[in-house]
Amino acid sequence: MFNGYIRVMPLALVLSSHVAGSRVGGGVSVSTLQARGVDAAFCPTVLFGRHPGWGAPGGAAVGDDMFAGQLEGVAAHGLYQLTDAVLTGYFASAAQVEIAAQAIDDVRAAHPREREGSKAFLSAPLVMVDPILGDEPHGLYVKPEVAAAVKTLLVPRADILAPNAFELGWLSGRSVTDAGSALAAARALGRPVLASSIPCGDEIGVLYADADSAWLVRHARFEGVPNGTGDFLAAAFLAARIYGEAPRAALESAASAVAETARKAVGWGSFELPDISARAALTAPQTRLKAGAFPPR
Repeated sequence: MFNGYIRVMPLALVLSSHVAGSRVGGGVSVSTLQARGVDAAFCPTVLFGRHPGWGAPGGAAVGDDMFAGQLEGVAAHGLYQLTDAVLTGYFASAAQVEIAAQAIDDVRAAHPREREGSKAFLSAPLVMVDPILGDEPHGLYVKPEVAAAVKTLLVPRADILAPNAFELGWLSGRSVTDAGSALAAARALGRPVLASSIPCGDEIGVLYADADSAWLVRHARFEGVPNGTGDFLAAAFLAARIYGEAPRAALESAASAVAETARKAVGWGSFELPDISARAALTAPQTRLKAGAFPPR
């Protein structure tokens, strides 16, 4: 355990997919967090060779017992007391979701958060649930019992939800066709929501909404963008919030980095998300989108 070790950067616990040859899932989450100076303990839920959208991914799901065992090791190492954020993503089984829910509870219950010279960066952990369930036009691409477990067990535990438009509609039971319907769906969930891929006419939008305010960023649509931008967006927003940025500023910085990376990926003909460029968009951005209050005042 970290006896006498004083942390100088935040720590996030990432529970998501490991995909060796594609820039998606937990790999993108960890890379993005690290680019913003957030350390990560990464417990994968699957070990794939490539994104299933390319065909047979290779590899396999991590067994439920093995997934639980990873978390047991992280906890035994004393890291739950130091965890500043939990980021959940793709799950292969309902049992994995149950294990993740218990891990969130255990992280929140870990006391004291300062002991033996070791201290967490935040006074309380921040939990972001990226409900990776499906998209348009494919619908659900996880088993129905996995989607149901995420809705039942993880959504109520989230400090921030990060769905795409399809997932927002599925979780809320509402149709999401534009920014107005996205806001209504987000408010129906009763949690702060960072919603991506929101149709905005000829543009695409990212909406942040909580009980008190809502902010919308729009940018041009890009055809042929590689997978992984949702993972990138969620982790970039979470990192900004860990460091105390207000939701509007976090939305602007995260959405700007994603838009810049998407534009470069399309321009370069990249079939995977260009990770190094994504890091540069976070640390030395060339694009700066502005969020407007929504509905416009």
